[in-house]
Amino acid sequence: MHSTDMIARFAFRNHDVRGELVRLQESYQALIANHDYPLGVQKLLGELMAVTSLLTATLKFEGHINVQVQGNGPLNYATVNGSHDQALRGVARLTETPKDESFLGLVGEGAYLVITLSPEHGEEYQGVVGIEGNSLASTIEAYFAQSEQLPTKVWLFANPEQGAAAGFFLQVLPASDKDTEGFEHLSTLAATLTADEITQLSTEEVLHRLYHEEQVELYPEQAVRFFCGCSRARTETALRSVPTAELHDIIAEKGELRLTCDYCLTDYVFNDFDVDALNAHEAPSQAQ
Repeated sequence: MHSTDMIARFAFRNHDVRGELVRLQESYQALIANHDYPLGVQKLLGELMAVTSLLTATLKFEGHINVQVQGNGPLNYATVNGSHDQALRGVARLTETPKDESFLGLVGEGAYLVITLSPEHGEEYQGVVGIEGNSLASTIEAYFAQSEQLPTKVWLFANPEQGAAAGFFLQVLPASDKDTEGFEHLSTLAATLTADEITQLSTEEVLHRLYHEEQVELYPEQAVRFFCGCSRARTETALRSVPTAELHDIIAEKGELRLTCDYCLTDYVFNDFDVDALNAHEAPSQAQ
């Protein structure tokens, strides 16, 4: 049986084109678990997760990439963040219940895509492009045409009811002489790829079905996972920036101080004793 939650990179020996295939299951299910998202939003998050993984695999540095759709419709924003080691997390925010759960029905007119690259060492880069067409994939392609001027094709698949998402990516190599004829040929073949094929077949089987007459070099697969990164220790660090009296006031009013992680919905609960203990370790010792 083929592996899930993985990304594979490949290249063509007879064309100046590179490609990637990502398949997500457990990580996608973890990202949407316990969130009461409409199906259309779950689908969009699956596509965002897949494309963030695909873009993360193109990074030449250690760091993070964030892909965010900012909408003017029922969807305020949807975002997925990925690290260079393929740890992904994401969240969406709605202003109202959508009546039309198509891509444009969710984001509304005048929406845009923001891609932020954040290397661990170096300056942050951010690119912005208006929503193009009625899909996230076409918007990603427009982003590459505008920011890097590299012919790029993206196919995204997400089925919340099956708990599966996937993506396929083709791009002309940056240092090539723009192999547009070969790229168009390979893209035409990739356009025949179905959701069932990319989610149910192995990477080798997918590439053989599409490119059995081409010379394809497949690189080792890399695991993809959902990783939120929240913890009680990080929550305590954030609370130390808030005056202790304000924290006690919240507890007096609500009976407890409860902070919920936006990504995984884990609750961190604090009482008066916990609040007093936050800065206790920093108190100067008293001479006896």
